[in-house]
Amino acid sequence: MKWKHFIIGASVGVLVGYVLKERWDKEFISPDKALKNAKKAFQEKGPIDGSWIYTIPQDYEMNGLTYKVYKVGITRKNEEETKQYEVIVDAKTGTILHIDSLSFES
Repeated sequence: MKWKHFIIGASVGVLVGYVLKERWDKEFISPDKALKNAKKAFQEKGPIDGSWIYTIPQDYEMNGLTYKVYKVGITRKNEEETKQYEVIVDAKTGTILHIDSLSFES
């Protein structure tokens, strides 16, 4: 085998690996962007007190379709009452798919 062929093959392999990695990384938005989208939507209705996000996309089924989503939590005070919400954000587009108001019994 000639060194020239080896170097060309190795270079092509590295380039293909780089392109595939870039494509994989861009398949989902970042968890920070998903959290920012959810917080922005809630801040339009008033201030929020806290937030969290599961940073690994999870499967979520809605209307017979399966989505990869981030689960986001938002906490806000409404008239002296603290309410918590779970927000389902599409991991590919950043679109809010569903919001649940969480209730806790004391």
